[in-house]
Amino acid sequence: MGPTLGRRMLFATICAVAVATLYVAQPVLARIGGDLGLPEADLGRIVTAGQLGYLIGLALLVPLGDMLDRRKLIAGHLLLAGAGMALAAVADRLWLLLAGLALAGLFAVVVQTTVAFAADLADPAERGRTLGAVTSGVIIGILGARVLAGGLAALWGWRSVYVAFAVLLAGLTCLVLTLLPADPRDVRPAYGEVLASLGRLFRERLFLSRGLIAFFLFASFGTLWSGLALPLAAEPWHLSTAQTGLFGIAGLAGALGASRAGRWADAGRARLVTGGALVLLAASWSATGQASWSLWPVVVGVVVLDFAVQAVHVSNQHLLTTVYPHRTSSVIGGYMVFYSLGSAVGASATTAVFAAAGWAASSVLGAAFALCALIVWAVDRHTATETCPAPTDRCPQRAGAARP
Repeated sequence: MGPTLGRRMLFATICAVAVATLYVAQPVLARIGGDLGLPEADLGRIVTAGQLGYLIGLALLVPLGDMLDRRKLIAGHLLLAGAGMALAAVADRLWLLLAGLALAGLFAVVVQTTVAFAADLADPAERGRTLGAVTSGVIIGILGARVLAGGLAALWGWRSVYVAFAVLLAGLTCLVLTLLPADPRDVRPAYGEVLASLGRLFRERLFLSRGLIAFFLFASFGTLWSGLALPLAAEPWHLSTAQTGLFGIAGLAGALGASRAGRWADAGRARLVTGGALVLLAASWSATGQASWSLWPVVVGVVVLDFAVQAVHVSNQHLLTTVYPHRTSSVIGGYMVFYSLGSAVGASATTAVFAAAGWAASSVLGAAFALCALIVWAVDRHTATETCPAPTDRCPQRAGAARP
């Protein structure tokens, strides 16, 4: 029997809150800098600290999910992430703030352990549906973090943002220990064996192809969400931070709409979902590229882009957890390395391109990332078909041909 609706909602909430800890600093950077007396050049380090901690956690902490009771592991990581948020809330010096954010980022990888646990608890016939529901929490956390942080900071200051998340994470820790089932393991591989297994994944065609698709997918995603505020704040719009944050609501609508992609994957249509969603992703940039002179097309483009990103993301994870059922934590953690690197590349590239050539050029960049993902999908599908002309789930290559 798979996770109940209540457990799926708990899993999704864990993902939303944990991933939001990586993004809540972005809308309040100016307030933090003013309060702590930081020069503008140092503000970027505040965001970077959490991201660096997250990357380290993906490599070193997520594989623990293939060894330990994941209920206790999730609870422990949530509590330690909350401690990082609490430390950031009381920080009166930059180094103390950075330490708190790095600690929170390190244990924010509880998201990947949660996704893997949810996938393992689900019946095979409903794994895609479960992943669709749970990973919706990730997109909600990414997009909703900016809106929530901006509102809290406007009412009670930037420190209230970190206090609120520390309390939320502590509350979720209690719910996890109360509501989730134990996760005993009959076989407990050594930590070194798990890390070696993770390293070997990067040499497997199926994993690499899904990872490269994720890299370009989230590079396109990062290009939009790290760059869209720039044309909206410029002429002729001059939108405030709060007004710009409202576009996140459109993104949420698209992401939640894509939760059905999991059911399509369960029905064996993941190949069509992945390819079709990547085409939609590329096409969405023709709408968002009009941000300098019209806003309604931007709303449409944001909805379509977030729908496409979530649909591909769910399909990728469905395939990987199906083909690697005995190391779901490692495979999800490794896959998310591509996600994290892609997001970082998109975020840094879009600001540089915008400064040099404007939003039209940034839109071309976002579309180019989407087309690269589509090329990887097409090449991988062709290669998998040649390697295993009769696809089955027992062969990774064949599974890749059946559900790319």
